[in-house]
Amino acid sequence: MAEETQPKWEGKAIAELKGPTPDQAWPFLEDFCNLHKLLPSVDTCHRVEGVPGQPGLIRHCTFASPDGDSDPSKLKWANERLLMMDRSDRCFSYEVLDNNMGLKSYVSTVRVMPVNDGDGKMVGCMIEWSFVSDPVEGWGPQDLSSYVDFCLQSMAKKIESAIQEVRG
Repeated sequence: MAEETQPKWEGKAIAELKGPTPDQAWPFLEDFCNLHKLLPSVDTCHRVEGVPGQPGLIRHCTFASPDGDSDPSKLKWANERLLMMDRSDRCFSYEVLDNNMGLKSYVSTVRVMPVNDGDGKMVGCMIEWSFVSDPVEGWGPQDLSSYVDFCLQSMAKKIESAIQEVRG
C-alpha cells in the first residue's frame, strides 16, 4: 500500500520593530549560533561543524522543558544546517536535520526589511520568518504557525530591548 503524501505546511510570521533600522537588527540574527541569546526557550545553541556565517554550518540547539524538568533524556533538541546567508539582503535560510521534535522536513528563511512611513522615511524594520514543513505528528498547521510566530515575537522584543539599551 502506497503511503499517502500530505501537502507541505507553509507559513510566515512577521514582527515589526519600531525605531531600530535593519542594519541595527541584522547582527543579532546574522550570528546563526546565538539563538539561545534571543529565545528564552532555547537552552543551548552551538556550532557542531562548518565555518561561522557560511552555508553548511551546522548548529545544535537544545530546548528548555516547559515544566522545567532538566532530565537530559527529556530535552528536545535539533541539529540545523545553514543553507544560505545573504548579508547584503539581510536574510538566511536553514533546514532542520536530526531532531527529536517530530520534524521530518523543515526549511525556514529569516529576513530583515525596512519599514517606511507614508513619506518613504524609515521608521523601523520588520523581521519575516517563513517556513515550509512536512506535517508534524500531533500538531496541526496552525500549531506550527503559532509556535513560529511566538518565537519570532519573543526574539523581536529581545532585539528591540538590546538596541534600546545600547542607545541609552
